[in-house]
Parts: sequence; C-alpha cells; structure tokens
Amino acid sequence: MDFSLNDEQLALQETVRNFAAGELLDAAREIERTGESPGPDILDRFAKMGLLGVNLPEEYGGLGLTHLDAVIVLEEVAKISPAVAFPIFESSFGPALAIAHYATDELKQRIIPKVCAGEMIVAVAMSEPGAGTALTDLTTKATVEDGEIVINGTKRWCSGAGHSDAYVVYCRMSDEPGAKGIGAVLVERDRPGVTFGKPEHHMGLRGVQSADINFDKVQLPLANQIVPAGGFKKLMEAFDLERCGNTTMSLAIAQSALDYVLDYVQERRQFGKPIVDFQAVQLHLAEMRMKCDAARLLLYRAVTNTSSDLPSAGESSIAKCFANEMVREVTGKALQLMGGYGYSTEYPIEQKMRDGWAWGIAGGAIDIQKVNIAAAMVGRRFSQRG
Repeated sequence: MDFSLNDEQLALQETVRNFAAGELLDAAREIERTGESPGPDILDRFAKMGLLGVNLPEEYGGLGLTHLDAVIVLEEVAKISPAVAFPIFESSFGPALAIAHYATDELKQRIIPKVCAGEMIVAVAMSEPGAGTALTDLTTKATVEDGEIVINGTKRWCSGAGHSDAYVVYCRMSDEPGAKGIGAVLVERDRPGVTFGKPEHHMGLRGVQSADINFDKVQLPLANQIVPAGGFKKLMEAFDLERCGNTTMSLAIAQSALDYVLDYVQERRQFGKPIVDFQAVQLHLAEMRMKCDAARLLLYRAVTNTSSDLPSAGESSIAKCFANEMVREVTGKALQLMGGYGYSTEYPIEQKMRDGWAWGIAGGAIDIQKVNIAAAMVGRRFSQRG
C-alpha cells in the first residue's frame, strides 16, 4: 500500500499550486472584498488549464482523470480561496457528476462540454424550507403535461442561485411517498417561471452566491430529466462524491491556515526569541499537522476505494465529518497563535476560520454524517421519524 502521489500527480499538484499562487491571489482578495462570484475571465483560465471537469470523461471535454486527481486540483486552488475554487468544485464533485453518471447521452452532450469549457456553471438545488436534513420530505413537484415536464416549488440554501446557468433540481416526480417519488431534472436559469429570492449574506464564503429559487409552472423538455422517480438512491450515490469535494474544501482551508501560521510563528518574536521556540506553540503545531494529515488520508481512501466509480457513503461520510470538525479546530488554533493579528481582517486567518465553519453545515451537517457512519457500520439505515 503506497501512500505517496505518483510522479504525474506530483507534477499536476505543483502546476496547479504555482498557477493558483501566481494568478489567483488578487482575484481572491477582490472576491472577498466585494462578495462577487468568480467572473468569466477566471472560468476561461480554468478551462484553458483543464481544471474544469478533471474527472469527467474525455469524450465530453473533461480530462478523464481520477477522483484523486480532482481532489489534488481542488485542494491547491481552494488553499487560495474556496470561492475562487467553487467552479472547480461544481464541475468535478457537484451536480455535473450526477449528469455524467445518470443522464441521457443527449443531455450529457448538451451540458458537460460547456461545463468543461467554462461556458456554463451547473449548481444543485436540493433543500427546501421544510426539507433540509429530511430531504425525502421535499415538496417541489415535477409532472408531465402534454409531453413536457412542469415544475413548481421553492428551493432554499442554493449555492450559486442566480449566478449559475443551470440547476440540478431534486423534485417529487410521482405520488409515491418518501424517496420512491424523488428524481431530478435540469432547469436552466433563463426558463420562464424561474425567479430568485434576495441574495443571502453569510458569515463566510463570500463570493459563493446563495438564495431561494422559485419555480412557477416552469416548462421543460422531457430530455431535461436526469433520473426519474425512484432515482433518489442514484442521486445520493453521486452526492457521496460531493461530500468528498466538501472534505477537500475543509482540508484546503485548514492546510493553508497551518502553512500561514507556521511561517508566522518562526518570524514573530516575544521575550527575545521566535514564538515557535515555546513548547506550547510546538504542541499546537503538531496537533494541527496531525489533524490535516489524518483528514487527507481519510479523503484519499474515500476517493480511491470506489465501487462503480463513486465513493461509498460510509467512507465519504467519515472523511467529511472528520475534516469538517478538523478545519474548525485548526483554524481556531491558527487564530489563537496569531493573537490580535489573527483576529484582524488585514490577515487571512479570520477569513479561513469563517469559511471553514461553513462546510460542517453544507452538504449534510456533521451530526448527520455520524448517523451515516453508524448506518454503514450496522448495514442499515436508521429512521429518524416517530
């Protein structure tokens, strides 16, 4: 069992790291200042570098590389900024993967090449006002009328809402109760009847737009169906990979915080010597390093131990849960080691702490991941009802 990256992966890592550090820092600072999402110029640079759809099939414009390669790319860009990296996240771990795995060839050909070329961003619309963790309670409904799909309902907490070009919408597609009635369709932003709520302002992740999406008798061609009613299990299998993208974001933030504070403690002097010479600082550094390394190994296991090309629910939940808790601890330690400088917006650590906290809420809360882990251990799902 080899825990090292191969030569090609190391070269990929170095290339992306140099690109991100050399070309994305100014954009990251501007996005944090304005809250605006990455613009077409950044998408164009990503596309020319081949960073959109790293693990999507070559026949659709992707690089055809592994999920581990996609993790390597996302981590290096997300170290600079999760918001800047978000288009990479969406293309390599998000809804584009559900389309690539389960949609018709016609829909794949229509959407995925545009995603890989930086011409389209596809986001996911899952949660609703009454269906977040209880996702099988969703009420957004899609029915077939006169040879078209008609969708009505409201989605909440949609990252990319109003900014992305299309949405993979989880919806109820039959009258079957619970998961049996759920499928997914693709809804383009400019369809008549699609409207967006007011932009939300969050503690962190500035530059990742979020809002409600409202569907009022939105008409779609039948070809926009991704999975029919009863396809909820397939959607969740694709979502296991999205958990790994979430894990990568947490890891990138934590690792970049550790890298920054490691330089700081060797330069900052108190009582006539660098503060790294104090044993208490050394203990914090060691703990931060251990947590980052453990998260990375759990992540690499999840994306390499794949069956049917997608991670398992158990291993992806372990990786996500650990990394979500780890990033909060590591960024907190980094801020404490920097003292007042860590709390100042003139330095990057307070932003990393704010951004890091989000990932344990997004994509399934930390406690729900622990329920998933226990379910994988005993081999059955636990009902939260009654």
